[in-house]
Formats: sequence, C-alpha cells, structure tokens
Amino acid sequence: MPRFQGNKTHIHGSPECTGILLVNLGTPDEPSKSALRRYLAEFLSDSRVVEIPKLIWYPILYGAILTRRPAKSATLYQSVWSKEGSPLMVHSINQQKALQKEMSIRFHGRVIIELAMRYGKPSIKQGLDNLNKLGAKRILVFPLYPQYSATTTATTYDKVFDIVKKWRWIPELRFVGQYHDQQSYIEALARSVEDYWKENERGDCLLMSFHGIPKRNLQLGDPYFCQCHKTGRLLARRLNLKDKEWKLTFQSRFGKAEWLQPYTDKTLQELPQQGIKKVDVICPGFPADCLETLEEIAKENKGYFLKAGGESYRYIPALNDNKDHIQALADTIQNHTQGWAETSANYHEPQAGLIQKRAKAKGATQ
Repeated sequence: MPRFQGNKTHIHGSPECTGILLVNLGTPDEPSKSALRRYLAEFLSDSRVVEIPKLIWYPILYGAILTRRPAKSATLYQSVWSKEGSPLMVHSINQQKALQKEMSIRFHGRVIIELAMRYGKPSIKQGLDNLNKLGAKRILVFPLYPQYSATTTATTYDKVFDIVKKWRWIPELRFVGQYHDQQSYIEALARSVEDYWKENERGDCLLMSFHGIPKRNLQLGDPYFCQCHKTGRLLARRLNLKDKEWKLTFQSRFGKAEWLQPYTDKTLQELPQQGIKKVDVICPGFPADCLETLEEIAKENKGYFLKAGGESYRYIPALNDNKDHIQALADTIQNHTQGWAETSANYHEPQAGLIQKRAKAKGATQ
C-alpha cells in the first residue's frame, strides 16, 4: 500500500491563501567544478531534456560529458558570477520580491509568491512544501518560460506531479503553459528596446535570439519554434520594424544533431558580409539574465560578429525585474487565478474561530 504524506500543518479554520510557484531552470550553487558536475548531472539526466534511451545516454553522460564539461562550464560561470551570486538567482529573487509586492497590492496580501528552480536549489519540493505550510490550498505553477517546450515547461509539470502525488490533501492546481503572445509581455519587451535605443545608437538590425532545441522536437509536435516566431513577429510589429530590420535565430545548440535554425552564431558571422555592420541583440525567451545571455550572447557571439567584420554589437539586457516585466507577470498570474477565492473581488475572510469551534464539536483535534 502506498504511504501518503499527511498535512501536519493543517489546522481547522486556519487562514488559507493562494500560492504562486515561480519556477526557472536553475543554477549551480557556486562556479566550481564539483558544483557544476552536480547541477549538470541532474539537468542532463532529465529524459525531457535529452530524449535518448538511458542505456545509451548514461555511459556518455557519466563518461565523457561529466568528466570534461564541468571544468569548462565552471570557468564560464566564473566570468559572470557576482558578489551576490549567480545572475539568474539574483534576478529571480528580485523578481519574486517585486511580484510579491505587486500581488499584495492587487489582492491585499492573500497571494504568496514562492521561488523554485527545476534543477538545483531552491527545489520545487521546497517551494511546494513552503506554500503548503503557509496554507495554500490553491497553487498556480508558473514556469518562467514565455514559449512552451517539453524540455522546459513540461519537465516542470512532471516534477510537480511527482511531488504532489504523495500528498494526502492535494491543493487545487493550475499551470501557466505559455505567455509568448500576451500583450503586456510584448509591450514590456518593446519598451525595453525603445528605452535602450533612446540611450544608445540604434543598430542596422535587431537580432532576436532564442534558446535552441533539437529540430526533432519540432517534428514530434513541440510548439516552441512556432511560439518563438510569433513572439518575434509581434515584437517587430510593435516596434514598426521592416522585414530587413530584424532577424530571428536560435542559440546554445549542443551535440551533433540538427537543432532549430538559423543558428545565432552563424548568422552573426554572415551579417557583416550582407552589409549589416551594427547589430543589437535581444533574447525574448529569457526572462532573466543568465549564463546564456551574459556570456554566450553578450561576449562569445559578440566576438564572432566583430571578427567577421562587424563594427558595433550591443546586447539589450533581459527584462529581469523591470517594472513593465513585473506588471506583465502579475497580469499573467491574475489571468490564471480567476475564480479562486483569494483573487476574487468579492472575497470575504472566513470566520476562523467559528470554523474551529464547529470542527472541535465534531471531534477534530486540530
């Protein structure tokens, strides 16, 4: 017989709340070889991330990859690490704090925001446990991936299901699947570009770089490619860009298989030969700056472009805890929690004392 966890924190008549679990990909605890080995082992062991049979994949992962890649990755992380820690973690914490403030204004403190990482710490289990202890009987799981992919959004769902299936009292659950075409999200992206252009000379082309995934995923039905293109079209339209003034590419390919194209690095190497000498780069799929934006895009790919004959290369920072971005995330939360008690305009605080009195009369011990 399965052994289900009891809700030891449940007290009849105790205050309830709506919980929001913000989930991002994750980051190593420190920029060291050992920390990167732990992080990469967890990340690359996920069958949603690498769809190769484990009997074939694990000897490769625990052989060549985890004996060589951690040292190289640690060096890259060291180049972007700050005194506060990992850029992704720092920005994610700032987003959580800003969102908590905004949601407290909108719903008078009845919504609690918890932060979790799919890989690493704080874990999704820790985030869900914290919400459970705070009395969250309704939880919205919010993966911070504007464009849905099985490699990111779906694996977050998997982890949540694995955890709550062991709980005795499972809360009402809702999930944000994507927000790639949400108006306030597109507006936040557009304003960040416009603000950057006000302070800097505008380039010949705006390059929108999204994280890549294997082409096979698209062929099997993953909507990521299409959603990235829709985000790109909407952003270009909002900025009134002509076709020749923007391009959409995919970065971070790994391994020998074909990934979504065109590739960011190759495109940047080709642009100077097409007469595009000044380029601005934005990553609309990354809600927070991280290794892939600060090192791969802002540094490595800049080198490719300048070496190929480019004259000016500028990276436009991710939205991070930008006010417009926080408003867009809050809008997403509000849209997905409609009908729940704590987010209702007609909400009335339950009479806890009366509920406890009735419960004890029925024999409750808590």
